[in-house]
Amino acid sequence: MRALQLLAEAAPPTLSNVAAAHCEAIKLSLIADIYTSNKLISGYAKCKELSSSLNVFDEMPHRDTASWNTVISAHVNSGNFFSAWEVLKSMKGLGFLFDGYSFGSMLKGVAASGGLMYGRQVHSDIVKMGFDDNVYAASALLDMYAKCSRVEDANKVFRYMKERNTVSWNALIRGFAEMGNLRRCLELFRCMKIESVRVDDATFAPILTLLSGVDFYELARQIHGSIMKRGLEHENTVLNATITAYAECGCIGDAQKVFDSAEQYRDLVTWNSMLAAYLEHDLEECGFSIFLDMMRLRLKVDVYTCSSIISISSGDAKKTLGKSLHCLVIKRGLEQATQVSNALISMYLRSDSQNMEDALRVFEHIDVKDHVSWNTILSGLSQIGLSENALRVFQQMHIDYLIIDQYAFAAVLRSCSELATVSLGRQIHVLVVKSGLEENEFVASALIFMYSKCGIIEDAWQSFETSYKESSVTWNSVIFAYAQHGQGKVALDLFYLMTQRHVKLDHVTFVAALTACSHIGLVDEGLNLLKSMESEYGVPPQMENYACAIDLLGRAGRLMEAKELINEMPFKPDVMVWKTLLGASRACGDIQLATQVADNLLELDPGDHCTYVLLSDMYGHLKKWDEKANMKRLMREKRVKKVPGWSWIELHRDVHAFNADDHSHPDSLEIYQALEELTNEMRNSDDALIKDIHLDDLNLANGNQTVGSDVFIQAEQL
Repeated sequence: MRALQLLAEAAPPTLSNVAAAHCEAIKLSLIADIYTSNKLISGYAKCKELSSSLNVFDEMPHRDTASWNTVISAHVNSGNFFSAWEVLKSMKGLGFLFDGYSFGSMLKGVAASGGLMYGRQVHSDIVKMGFDDNVYAASALLDMYAKCSRVEDANKVFRYMKERNTVSWNALIRGFAEMGNLRRCLELFRCMKIESVRVDDATFAPILTLLSGVDFYELARQIHGSIMKRGLEHENTVLNATITAYAECGCIGDAQKVFDSAEQYRDLVTWNSMLAAYLEHDLEECGFSIFLDMMRLRLKVDVYTCSSIISISSGDAKKTLGKSLHCLVIKRGLEQATQVSNALISMYLRSDSQNMEDALRVFEHIDVKDHVSWNTILSGLSQIGLSENALRVFQQMHIDYLIIDQYAFAAVLRSCSELATVSLGRQIHVLVVKSGLEENEFVASALIFMYSKCGIIEDAWQSFETSYKESSVTWNSVIFAYAQHGQGKVALDLFYLMTQRHVKLDHVTFVAALTACSHIGLVDEGLNLLKSMESEYGVPPQMENYACAIDLLGRAGRLMEAKELINEMPFKPDVMVWKTLLGASRACGDIQLATQVADNLLELDPGDHCTYVLLSDMYGHLKKWDEKANMKRLMREKRVKKVPGWSWIELHRDVHAFNADDHSHPDSLEIYQALEELTNEMRNSDDALIKDIHLDDLNLANGNQTVGSDVFIQAEQL
């Protein structure tokens, strides 16, 4: 009897204890005893041994309602709702009476599976059998409706309950919290206090999840005060929710204080909550620090921990760290977790294009790829310029009937833009229309960009016309499209129309408008736009806006003003700004300024070939052969290679790729012959033009030779 006594007292039981008790029950011929068998069924179920539970149940000569309830509960807790439903039907068919626990277990299964139809059937049985007054059954019914997103039905059940307990109130609060209804949650919380209903951690935790934004900071403090008055601050659910609430309200300091004050009560979720809080506030160093503390304490990190820390481990400086985390994931046996693999793919893609093979290797080894896996690899391939590979991935997604959402469409359309494959872009446009995503702002923006890059501005405008126009995304794209097609006036008209319609502007809007000004030479208007960004439109200028203004001044030959603007910037110029000024210096032939700018660029990004090539070309143009040779030697010493630019052309639905001096095309001989003929024809046209200009110079009367010589110089530069 010792083993059976231990089974009755053990909480929770171990499998060895249950097996020992089972053996003892058989030896003592107690297996036919209903109470003993019920304890064995329950014990096996708690040890996740469902088959053993069912064996005991099947061998019972006599059963009671508790026996059936225990088996139903075992199925539900194992996630086998439909098996539980069949057991309930058998129970009903054999004439056994249901009780509150029967309904409670079944409704728990309905809530987990989302099977609202079954829940309504159980509700009908509850009413028919007179259990609607049973607080346990009614609370489970309320909880089921709330978890099935039928919070109003849950509210009706709540109103008709004659007896309500804390579980009932908490279930309704949680239901309204999941719907995002903070006002109703607070009303229920106040009613609980008025009716002297005991509140617990399950009351506060759902409310805390709704507090997001600085406006809710004071409310978060008040609720935290109520939690402390009741001595619940170290309950894990409340502790974790409080940390998250303070972080969401913008006060990372208070989140840290709560975390520090609960040293003896932290679980893994507490650590993850603090880690998430740091990462949300871009405090990467603090995030790494807390992760290292978790490692020192030998905590068993989970999928969320690994995916979070991996997400901030990209970039050249953190390349080694990222690979170390990948090793840790493998050691902990988490490499097949889809969420972690997705984070690894994203990390490798963000580091640099050389890690593309690592990203693809991780992708190929994922057993269960979700739409995030596919979208991540597709977007990565598209962003680093491997557009042909991106199209193959998209084709595979389409063949496998995978869900293609707005992110996948936006990525593949970007690849079509890079390859200028308008026929394929049109086919994808058809898929977009079939999917009902034509009005989605990100897809419409990608369509505008694709048609614009393929030279069809009319179709770009049509995509804009059919899009959602309440945000700046599509407006920015169409302004860019017209600016890059040389129709700067139309682009600026769209910008001012955007302001008239009170669409919220962002810094990208001003990049587009400044680009338009740059393309049509409206220098002063562009500078006025830059100056009025924050004062008139409430948009602080970003680095990109200054880069556009520098390009604007550079195109107008106003290099000194461009240099002064860089000095006036509120932040240190980055590579993009210096590259813009270098390009302007080259266009204006200012070798002295170009050399100064190049020095800054070589310090910031010594591996970029563009700086070396631009400076080398300038030295060659000015016949400074020693300096040109020095630049080429420097490239060799730093092992920097010139990356050739590629161009694409679509002809009869075939895409042809080529670069300068390329002879790989099978028709290269004919291509170069045609190119030579065109070049000769252009030269003959230039000679005829210059001859006409010389004749005009000879006919000029005294004093107008300067005009003629200027035209001659311009003709030479053509």
